[in-house]
Amino acid sequence: MLIEQRYWTATGGWKNEGALCLDGKASLLLVFASTSILDNRSLMDEVRRQYPGTPLVGCSTAGEICGISVRDNSMVVTAIRFEHTTLKLVKTSIAEAGDSLKAGTQLAQTLAHGQLQHVLVLSDGLQVNGTELAQGLRTNLPDTVAVTGGLAGDGANFKRTLVCADAETGEGVIAAVGFYGTRLKVAYGSLGGWDSFGAQRLITRSHGNILYELDGRSALALYKEYLGEHAEGLPATGLLFPLALRVGENDDDLVRTVLSVNENDQSMTFAGDMPEGSYARLMKANFDRLIDGAAGAAHSISAAIPNPQLALLISCVGRKLVLKQRVEEEVESVRDVLGKDTVLAGFYSYGEICPQNATTQCELHNQTMTITTFTES
Repeated sequence: MLIEQRYWTATGGWKNEGALCLDGKASLLLVFASTSILDNRSLMDEVRRQYPGTPLVGCSTAGEICGISVRDNSMVVTAIRFEHTTLKLVKTSIAEAGDSLKAGTQLAQTLAHGQLQHVLVLSDGLQVNGTELAQGLRTNLPDTVAVTGGLAGDGANFKRTLVCADAETGEGVIAAVGFYGTRLKVAYGSLGGWDSFGAQRLITRSHGNILYELDGRSALALYKEYLGEHAEGLPATGLLFPLALRVGENDDDLVRTVLSVNENDQSMTFAGDMPEGSYARLMKANFDRLIDGAAGAAHSISAAIPNPQLALLISCVGRKLVLKQRVEEEVESVRDVLGKDTVLAGFYSYGEICPQNATTQCELHNQTMTITTFTES
């Protein structure tokens, strides 16, 4: 397995991150960039010319990770050549969040055959219901196959997200890559680092990922009370105050982030389901615990497969907004654990997909740092 990285900025053009070793011959291209850069057709065509005939998958972001650097308004291209692993890239499109379960099912059924080891999924970040997408994937894949990935971002704008799948780049697109072969070792981990505060509230009215009432009161009005002066900046400021969701008494909390608010019906739309009868509690950031959470995810992976060749980091835009100038510290904490020989790539997202525990193949998370490592033996 050989890997090379390049990144592009408007001021500096193309620069190499480490040595180039592929001579234009790769098995897979991972491309992460801002929405405006992915709209640049001539730049995307240039990437394809650099690696002719190579499958390309990527998405728009809220920040690009290349090595230990986090940039905005850049493009990061990570080219990978597998020696003993075959790939299959599939895609689908959705018109609205209600199509998400069907989309996940379709992708999984297309990929689920042979020596499937892992599935990487990159999805539109605004039109999808991430909970239903994850459900469609895990219920139609073998129990031994996990899914990791994330939802595309658009900075803190929440207007338009894009996914690339070979020649297609567009809104509403979901792409998935299946990895096949017994010599590929994949490990993954996901941790947060947020603190809960305030009362636990019962979800008394919701529909899918749209929340209307908590404890019989307007969810949006109650949320604004908690946010105080921050309420004027919704939905972007909602990234600083996610909700911890508990579906059952013995279940672990899942974190949910606000994608949009509707003043007319006083509702809030989240990246994943907010089921009636569940409990929600407000959360706030703890700087040191956010960074420790990233390191903790890396430790869990390193214990399973030390010295990985490639680490894909998908972290939530909310973490980036909280950490601000310290954002690279969480990436550096991952490098400290995994080692300097591991190639780091990734992006800041509107949602992360990763198993919640040993019994689930994937769940939607928000406000986590999710890490997936790939090593070919």
